[in-house]
Amino acid sequence: MHVYRTVPQTAAHPVALTIGNFDGVHRGHREMLRRLRAAASARGLPAAVMTFEPHPREFFAPDRAPVRLTGLRDKLRLLEACGVDEVHVCRFDYHLAQMLPDEFISRVLVQGLAARWILIGDDFRFGARRAGDVETLRAAALPSTRVSTSPSARGPAAVGFELESLSSYRVDGLRVSSTAVRDALAAGDMTLAQKLLGAPFALSGRVVHGDKLGRELGFPTANVWVPRARLPVTGIFAVRVYGLAEAALAAVASVGVRPTVKANGRTTLEVHVFDFDRDVYGARVRVEFLHKLRDEAKYDGLPALVRQIEIDCAQARAWLGAVAPGATL
Repeated sequence: MHVYRTVPQTAAHPVALTIGNFDGVHRGHREMLRRLRAAASARGLPAAVMTFEPHPREFFAPDRAPVRLTGLRDKLRLLEACGVDEVHVCRFDYHLAQMLPDEFISRVLVQGLAARWILIGDDFRFGARRAGDVETLRAAALPSTRVSTSPSARGPAAVGFELESLSSYRVDGLRVSSTAVRDALAAGDMTLAQKLLGAPFALSGRVVHGDKLGRELGFPTANVWVPRARLPVTGIFAVRVYGLAEAALAAVASVGVRPTVKANGRTTLEVHVFDFDRDVYGARVRVEFLHKLRDEAKYDGLPALVRQIEIDCAQARAWLGAVAPGATL
């Protein structure tokens, strides 16, 4: 998969395109990507995605923006797994925010990306003050066979595009959205989150040095650096860890600020892998969250914390032992 950090002034080749933030790459997104691949294949075009960095809501109101389900690296990995050929990561800045819908269509979609076929969600909005919508694009779209023969018409801007829109995707009557996934994760309902995502929720990052307290307590942990200040889960979980061995490893994970040992701490992801003792600093791992055991709590001293960790490990082992390795829930 080719990743481009900008939209060129003039496209190198035409594409079939879909546009969106694709946070979480949930089942609704995957249905869009399935249709994109089918349309691209039928027309002999690359399947392309245009996404934004940062998320527009992070740009306008960073303090009120929803927590991300996936960072950019994980989003690109998931898009590649869905068969996308190329991704254009469009920087969302004041210039893009102030671009009028007609200019966005002509300069970005037609000239910059040479989109011949475009798929969007029926709630898609674009352009300054979100003035553009499905009807705006539909008014600009032309049948793919209608190509200008004017001598003055040159390049991708001379060719129109087909447009399709996709209604909300539902699972068991529930509309699938990034918001619905965030709500399920906040409630600790990992089964519902997996149903909406189509796979277990996961966080990934590199194993970094910590304060080694877990080892002193008898429960060595891998401290996973996730380069985001806010995470969509918190608490203690039964998890599977990928990246430390050929197969996934059973573990218990803690996501939180560790109130028993630190005041005003940064949110951290710590993973205690069962029956495992190797130096893994620098390894990139993916942690799949399968079942929430409890919320994070503050204990009256380290002995009380150790007793609770023992209980957490026993419960996580029991829960994971009842689930076949790699099984969906």
